[in-house]
Amino acid sequence: MRPIGLVDGRLVDLNENVVSMEDRGYQFGDGIYEVTRVYNGRCFALKQHMDRAYRSLRELRIPATYTFDELKSFHELLIKESGITEGAIYMQITRGVAPRAHGFPENVVPRLTMSIRPAAANTALKEGGAKGLFVPDERWLRCDIKSINLLGNILGKQRAKEAGCFEGLQVRGEYVTEGTSSNFFVIKDDVLWTHPAHPVSNLILKGITRTIIIEEILPSLGLTVVEKPFTPAFAKSADEAFISGTNSEIIPIISLDGAPVGSGQVGPITRKIQAAYEAIIDRECGRK
Repeated sequence: MRPIGLVDGRLVDLNENVVSMEDRGYQFGDGIYEVTRVYNGRCFALKQHMDRAYRSLRELRIPATYTFDELKSFHELLIKESGITEGAIYMQITRGVAPRAHGFPENVVPRLTMSIRPAAANTALKEGGAKGLFVPDERWLRCDIKSINLLGNILGKQRAKEAGCFEGLQVRGEYVTEGTSSNFFVIKDDVLWTHPAHPVSNLILKGITRTIIIEEILPSLGLTVVEKPFTPAFAKSADEAFISGTNSEIIPIISLDGAPVGSGQVGPITRKIQAAYEAIIDRECGRK
């Protein structure tokens, strides 16, 4: 079992020098990415991830040069050749290699790079909860695109880390948007609240886990969600809170800015949502 990479369909060692000095992803952050989890040797929600990747490419006007079936086969090849059955596959597509100039280059072919690594289970955080810290949202205005340009996210994550917190919850103006690497939900009076995504707003990423929660899990549990901006003060008054994401899965947030959320313990609704999400993974990936 070993982490490996893939460049335009060719398997490579992760230590191999494969990025050109003039790759626009390297010089401009001009590209998109996706991360897909692997459970029991199978990709979870791959179609949803690839559909979002194609949308991001369209928004950045980067041509799509691989079909879904080709991208699926690359994911499966990485799983097979690495021997990793519990992991995460990172996929990145840049505009390609060209002499450095801000305008789009002509006659350039997009570059695909991928890698697979084992993924942490986050068991302790999922069971006991994590701390959150409100941080300024310093990102650009097209957060609906899964761009590889993540400096604003990195700065917010580091600020949270230095404060002893797991996640930074970003605030733009008066309102909470999302985590630095996750979407954010609060629960108040048995109703879930989360910031709206596109087409209503471009200020957050329409997370795959977020969509599964809203479209599959909440209806099955008879729960209501309000997709509407809310303030940090509203979040601090919530009964429960949690973050969602491909790598995070569903992690309860038990404190915000050092103050407990609700009782300061993982709440019953969050537990039900976690269990329902695990059941969906079990069903799709053949676990248990």
